[in-house]
Amino acid sequence: MEQYSELNSVFQALADPTRRAVLGQLSKGPASISELAKPFDMALPSFMKHIRLLEESGWILTRKEGRVRTCTIGKKAFTAADAWLSEQRALWEARFDRLDALLEGSEDE
Repeated sequence: MEQYSELNSVFQALADPTRRAVLGQLSKGPASISELAKPFDMALPSFMKHIRLLEESGWILTRKEGRVRTCTIGKKAFTAADAWLSEQRALWEARFDRLDALLEGSEDE
């Protein structure tokens, strides 16, 4: 169940449109907190809650240089989400393959 705790935070982070938009911005390259916050109509402390959640869940990494905190995309959450989605895809593809075989067998009768 430990793995599901990590997955819960990974997918919970994606549940909010602000956090998805931040990830979209970061897909173009590193950005400072102030650059990331510009498009959003919210106070900086509220925006920082989104940043902290993304960082805690492994979606982003932050580093501080002087007074500027810069964010980049992290690999941890992508790896966890991709592994889980790959397992689910393989499971469902196998189920659909068995269903196809069953349906093809019933058409021959």
